[in-house]
Amino acid sequence: MPDINPLLNNDYPLLPMMNKKILVLGAGRSSSVLIDFLLDHAEPNSWHVTVGDLDQAMAEERVSAHPCGRALAFDIHDAAHRQIIRDFDLVISMLPAAFHFSVAEVCAEAGINMLTASYVSDEIKALAETFENNGVGLIMELGLDPGIDHMSAMKVLDRIRTAGSTLKAFETFTGGLLAPSQDGNPWQYKFTWNPRNVVLAGQGYVKFLQEGRYKYIPYQRLFRRTEVIYIPEHGYFEGYANRDSLKYLDAYKLHGIKTLYRGTLRRVGFCKAWDVFVQLGATDDTFQMQNVSEMTHRQFINSFLSYNPTDSVELKLAHYLNIDRDSEEMFKLNWLGMFDDELVGLDQGTPAQVLEHILKKKWTIAPDEKDMIVMWHRFEYEEDGVHKQLQSYMAVEGEDAVHTAMSKTVGLPLAVAAKLILTGDLAVRGVQIPTEKYIYEPILDELENHGVNFKEVEIK
Repeated sequence: MPDINPLLNNDYPLLPMMNKKILVLGAGRSSSVLIDFLLDHAEPNSWHVTVGDLDQAMAEERVSAHPCGRALAFDIHDAAHRQIIRDFDLVISMLPAAFHFSVAEVCAEAGINMLTASYVSDEIKALAETFENNGVGLIMELGLDPGIDHMSAMKVLDRIRTAGSTLKAFETFTGGLLAPSQDGNPWQYKFTWNPRNVVLAGQGYVKFLQEGRYKYIPYQRLFRRTEVIYIPEHGYFEGYANRDSLKYLDAYKLHGIKTLYRGTLRRVGFCKAWDVFVQLGATDDTFQMQNVSEMTHRQFINSFLSYNPTDSVELKLAHYLNIDRDSEEMFKLNWLGMFDDELVGLDQGTPAQVLEHILKKKWTIAPDEKDMIVMWHRFEYEEDGVHKQLQSYMAVEGEDAVHTAMSKTVGLPLAVAAKLILTGDLAVRGVQIPTEKYIYEPILDELENHGVNFKEVEIK
């Protein structure tokens, strides 16, 4: 290997020449199934898989001493580390979204194919010509949401259009949840992906189309504007709107459609209780709180309420939000320990950071617990003068706290695309998302072999 790779010279001795070299950057919770898939397919395909992470021990845990794998410490901020990227045939970035551009810039210039699950940014779009001129591609939004949602929706949307039908409405919801259990968790929810993103979800304005009218929901009303959705075999859920459904008018070629709505699924009752934190201001991430090191859970909640020397925190909260002391919302807060005299356990933080830290005490998934991913689409269209509706849905359960449904549905699309590219069955140029048939069709076909299956039901 070239001398420009100091980390691979001594600490990481050269391995026998492999036909294809894959670099996975990021060994976090969503990468486990992706890395397992690549290692499982490495030997028969003559691949070598390198996993790089700021925490080398975590990368080593993911590789698990596999003969076709290697772990290394990788810091995207280190110029020498970034040069390592040039030695690989394919790079999969599981780093935080803010770091993808640094990886993509090297891949584009060096002519290396790249994959990631994150949203396309304008900064990365500007690299499209460089990727294309160097004969390679970057597929983004290739995880769960975005990713499987794009591919499964476009499969039906393209079929409806090909039949000459006229699309009237499209709604789509995805949820990362706990699998059904009897553990007594009244929220029926725990963190299965980045907790910070969960706490900050929905901030800003929501935009969507409903019956030909543009609709907007401010953040402070979002968790009150929900709808109940029934998914066959899996029961009732509630959905709240995602930030900007309107950008999918272009991505899905839906100009002229009357209703376009994207949302997130939770168990019924979740949103009303979560709205307590929103109305208090506990999800605010714009300022640092004072004396956090000495703050208890109870004091955290009390800090948002008016001063009263005699009324309890529970009573003040109930009055402030006009809810009953024995309401479902108060029960859920009590279960979380929000009124306990336990120290938060942080030295400093914004309200959102403090809330996240408290929630992780109860919402961290246990080793033997299983999560579940649910996705649901509704298509409304006119075919030969007849009004029709179709539901398409899937549900995937995890195996445990490591091999989660979240890591499966985020990682498998990336893994399958990597396999297709390295075997020559998929060639992509420029910067793409998986909304074109030549990309989504082979990926969806193989995902079915791994338990990611959509069922369709016509609504009468």
